[in-house]
Amino acid sequence: MRQKRATAVKVRKTFAVVVDGDTEVWYLQMLKRNERSINVNIEPKIPQKKRLSEQFEMVVNLSGDYTEVFWIIDFDTLVSEAKDAKKGAKNSIQAFLAYRKEIKSKYRNITVIVNNPCLEFWLLLHFERTSKYFSSCEGAEKQLKKHLKDYEKTQKYYTKQNNDIYLQLKSRLATAINNAKQLGCFNSDSTNKAMSEMQLFFEADELGQLF
Repeated sequence: MRQKRATAVKVRKTFAVVVDGDTEVWYLQMLKRNERSINVNIEPKIPQKKRLSEQFEMVVNLSGDYTEVFWIIDFDTLVSEAKDAKKGAKNSIQAFLAYRKEIKSKYRNITVIVNNPCLEFWLLLHFERTSKYFSSCEGAEKQLKKHLKDYEKTQKYYTKQNNDIYLQLKSRLATAINNAKQLGCFNSDSTNKAMSEMQLFFEADELGQLF
């Protein structure tokens, strides 16, 4: 009797993306809504308490269940928290650098992505190749409004039907990726450097061919 040939079962890749703010969640949701051909299940995750330690714990736990885990950090949040830290205590920047080092040495399927100061700088790179450092997200947002005059940090704006944030920027995505690459990656010795590592997400093996 002829044996049946075993058929290979294609397992769908799964990405978990841990973030500390709603804007990143809305942005990723709009990516999923508009790019139906992506053969990757992208799941944005936001910790309930949003503390850095809880984010790190979630990232590590998810690495056992997902193909790839991305941890997106707005560096201006860490700077703000560090200013409020008690004198002599380990601040949020020091804690993050320690977590980042541990991830790089132990977890091959976790990618840490830093936006300095915030996601709005990544959005700005769709329009400008700028290395201007904004000490707060408000500054980056103000510059972004020169291009997106009606920009609002609201769910209504980000998810507007037929004109959501991803659709508005889609034609400029390749420009943003190139601009981000030109700025280089996060450097712990130069934390006041304007940069975004969002290209690391879009250049993941499962997404790179599309973008």
